[in-house]
Amino acid sequence: MTKVVWLVPLLAVPLLAQSPPAIAIRDARIVPVSGPAIEKGTVVVRNGLIAEVGANVAAPADAWLLDGAGLTVYPGLIEAMGTIGIPEAAPATRGAFPGAMPGAMPGAVATPPARGPEDRPLTNSWTRAADLVRPNERRIETLRAQGYTSAATFPAAGIFTGQGAMINLGGESGGRMVIENGVGQFVTMSRGGFTAFPGSLMGTIAYVRQVFLDAGHYRTAKETYARAPQGLERPAYDRALEGVLESKRFLIPAVNAVEIDRMLRFATELKVSPVLYGAHEGYKTADKIAKSGVPVLVSTKWPEPPRDRDPDDIDSMRDLELRENAPSTPAALAKAGVKFALYSDGAESPSRNVRRAIQKGLTPEQALRAMTLTPAEIFGVADRLGSIEKGKIANLVVTKGDLFAERPQIQYVFVDGVRYEPPPPAMPAKPEVTQ
Repeated sequence: MTKVVWLVPLLAVPLLAQSPPAIAIRDARIVPVSGPAIEKGTVVVRNGLIAEVGANVAAPADAWLLDGAGLTVYPGLIEAMGTIGIPEAAPATRGAFPGAMPGAMPGAVATPPARGPEDRPLTNSWTRAADLVRPNERRIETLRAQGYTSAATFPAAGIFTGQGAMINLGGESGGRMVIENGVGQFVTMSRGGFTAFPGSLMGTIAYVRQVFLDAGHYRTAKETYARAPQGLERPAYDRALEGVLESKRFLIPAVNAVEIDRMLRFATELKVSPVLYGAHEGYKTADKIAKSGVPVLVSTKWPEPPRDRDPDDIDSMRDLELRENAPSTPAALAKAGVKFALYSDGAESPSRNVRRAIQKGLTPEQALRAMTLTPAEIFGVADRLGSIEKGKIANLVVTKGDLFAERPQIQYVFVDGVRYEPPPPAMPAKPEVTQ
């Protein structure tokens, strides 16, 4: 077989004009996640999918060959929650409500002032992330260079912010990026600047409860009318409640131990399929979460002292304990048997934060699963993402050395079978020489 040599240098953009019919990464160490590692094997990519993988796989005659000797192939990492792919909006206009995620696009236009709770002023449940994503969003390339190939992305305005989507971090259009629409309804405890209802935590919880009560009544009215419409008043269409009823699962915030306990009980009351997010004090409540069977998304943006803090300020024991123990949450959840995934939460160095969790007892294998197959399972896309298996989407990360090394050397990233090469790390500036 003739080996094709790639003469064109790779950049941080795909070589669309020279996309081969197939690519074979051979003689590489392969970590499928769904099974044991293959110490020396071949992965064949064709038409954006994994065509073959194994120790005894032969490269097709029409494939471009990539020598994998000394390299390791992992599934592409999945950012389990955020607003990746949704461009940031201009400063909010009067009447628009701030989102829960700093710097996120609100995902909804400015709203007229509410006359009362019946207006559902903080409900944007009908907004769809799949309609908002754009391939040129500035954070995509940065995250992809760190080995991420997919993300669960959500609108971020209000309490019921809208339907999330699982997207690939590549593609020539927003539509080509979307893998699965409607992966979950993102719920916050935002007060939206209100001084009256629902401008408190108690008010927000009451607001959420009322929306679910309204949705249940709305569903009953629609079903009753559908069975025998003659003689019955037609229910008015309500897009806010339609968005709630269409949701497969609800992402609910719970950072500390009190919130985790409260939201587990609240989800049971609402009879919804919940996913908790945040969970920095999950190390305190791992057994309780395990008993509930609720999956968790753990933010790896660990608590740190404010950068602009007064140097004379004295930290409380609670703050010191949280900073010390929050990175142990993933290990505690793994030990308790909780299904959990990790998300960067906008942190500047996701890999460094994951290493802190590993230092606190999480194994590299558990960390990898929590960033690949488990988030795919939580969002119902494990038949397409999260592991290196025949027929799945060809999202791969090829590294020299360990993915969780202090300075991971990512050689290539494949998204939908399209190859990207991250730019080389910036060289440190040379010190100025003074005469």
